[in-house]
Amino acid sequence: MKLLFVFQDNLIGTLLAIFGNFLVSISLSIQKYSHVTLAGRKDQRTFYHTKTWWCGFVFTCIGESANFVSYAFAPLAVVAPLNAVSVLTSSILGFLFLHEKSKPKEFAKHYGLIILGYFITAGGTYLFVSFGPNSHEKLEAENIIKHIVGWPVLLYLLLEIILFCLLLYFHKQRRVNYLVVILLLVALLGSVTVITVKAVSGMLVLSIEGNIQLDNPIFSVMFVCMMASVIFQARFLSQACKLHDSSLVMSVNYILSTVFAVVAGAVFYLEFNKEEVLNICMYVLGSVLCFLGVFLMTKNRKKPKIFEPYVSMDMSNGVPTIHDKGSVVQPDFNGSFSYGTLVNNDGVAPAPLPVNLEQPVVSSRTSDAPTGQLDRKND
Repeated sequence: MKLLFVFQDNLIGTLLAIFGNFLVSISLSIQKYSHVTLAGRKDQRTFYHTKTWWCGFVFTCIGESANFVSYAFAPLAVVAPLNAVSVLTSSILGFLFLHEKSKPKEFAKHYGLIILGYFITAGGTYLFVSFGPNSHEKLEAENIIKHIVGWPVLLYLLLEIILFCLLLYFHKQRRVNYLVVILLLVALLGSVTVITVKAVSGMLVLSIEGNIQLDNPIFSVMFVCMMASVIFQARFLSQACKLHDSSLVMSVNYILSTVFAVVAGAVFYLEFNKEEVLNICMYVLGSVLCFLGVFLMTKNRKKPKIFEPYVSMDMSNGVPTIHDKGSVVQPDFNGSFSYGTLVNNDGVAPAPLPVNLEQPVVSSRTSDAPTGQLDRKND
């Protein structure tokens, strides 16, 4: 009977996590559509005045709430890798709305690995959900305190703090901005986030069921740690996106964050203690397949090319023009941008560059100089 309740809780948590990640990816696509639509309009309205942006915001809140509650029912080792569902859904939505027509050979060349990533991710998700840990406990305040004071958790936190301080020193003092360094900082903070989120979510669910846990000091401690880790995690992740390619950041961050979250769940909540070796091996295989699938989905994503229009002055006519005079000064953008207009890749209406076609006033000094010299000679 107890195993039946554990299975039901894990199933509820897994379904909530899948639903939440799916909804978050849809909400981000809706909000991006809202920003792109506003960019092509003449009236410059702010994004929060549009219904589509607010619709995406509501979907985001619902999806994140579902993800938050899922931690109270399912183990971290199952919920954390399910972020691949969000990557998979976002990639499929972007693929469907490209509206690009190409021959089968070109289609297979450009999108073959991406579609292969879809199937690998789906298969990996099935494996780690099916063979993931089934251990689940009611996260009362006493149980959480018991986990914290255990020597494995204290040793794990000590090692994590030392590693975080070393990485932070090299990043801030030595200006080491490698992608792995920044995303390791994100993953270390993420492991603290998932631990605290599971504790806060579990105590909230128990309080709603009637077993009040909110008056215990450990709830406040976990809540403060959760908010702090989320804020600093978002800060480092934003910095990584500014310095490196967003597709690479997405795949590497998913891999590192998932690994550290699974290790945190195994150490803090002892999720793999009663699991068989075969189940653990199949779970690891499913996770590795998800890592590979996410990497393939983001590997061939088209990188945006930077468009830097140049203005050259045609001194014979005195008119500023935007053109290429024989030599390749600026690389061609393959039709995505046209000289003299600002066009983006989203099919937004072009905005003409303001070019002053009036003849500039010619300075009188250049014409007066020869005349003055002639007058002196005549004198």
